[in-house]
Amino acid sequence: MKIALLGYGKMGKAIEEIALERGHDISLKVSSRTREFININSFNEVDVAIDFSTPTTAQNNIELALKTKTPVISGTTGWLENIESVNNLCLSSNAAFLYASNFSLGVNLFFELNKNLAKLMSNHTNYDICMKEIHHTQKLDAPSGTAISLAEQIISNNKNKSNWVLNKAQNKKEILINPIRENSVPGTHIVSYQSEIDTLSIKHEAHSRKGFALGAVIAAEWILNKKGVFSMKDVLFSD
Repeated sequence: MKIALLGYGKMGKAIEEIALERGHDISLKVSSRTREFININSFNEVDVAIDFSTPTTAQNNIELALKTKTPVISGTTGWLENIESVNNLCLSSNAAFLYASNFSLGVNLFFELNKNLAKLMSNHTNYDICMKEIHHTQKLDAPSGTAISLAEQIISNNKNKSNWVLNKAQNKKEILINPIRENSVPGTHIVSYQSEIDTLSIKHEAHSRKGFALGAVIAAEWILNKKGVFSMKDVLFSD
């Protein structure tokens, strides 16, 4: 499989390492220094593109690839106000696109646990819900895309919550997300249900970027020869 890396920072390099270990080739690398030199012809020898770029460049990178019918895997966060137009372009181009706020296989299992716990706790109104996410200081967005996904899953599955806020909740309908930035932290997410009596928490802690990179490459392997808009749930749980 010939892969285009749209974004060649720390995640791009981690993906390259995993892809080469799994027998794939890197046929195109797009970084901040080379971005203006790519065009539609750049994807002639590409089977799939993996986007871990920046919030300001992700949409253009993805759309350029989709217009060539190159399947795209994207993990860039901070640009999702425009994702619906990308989804529409994917469908109109008869291409394939998969976005995930987190490609770690463990995190995607954590997502399912989070949704089920939110349902279980829906009738227990004495518990308040709060979240903490911890990442490295180079992370550009806060809260993380993973934290937003977790919060939205809770809102969809727990009748007591209607929206999420940063740092300080104003009422019981809000989920408090506390983003923390520390050196050399790949990513930690904690969801807590707190009452006067006790606290129930679930936690996912990444030890390195390798898990994110592996999940992205597995998704790229899975999406070959498919058409449509997908998620990591499709990769993990479809036949």
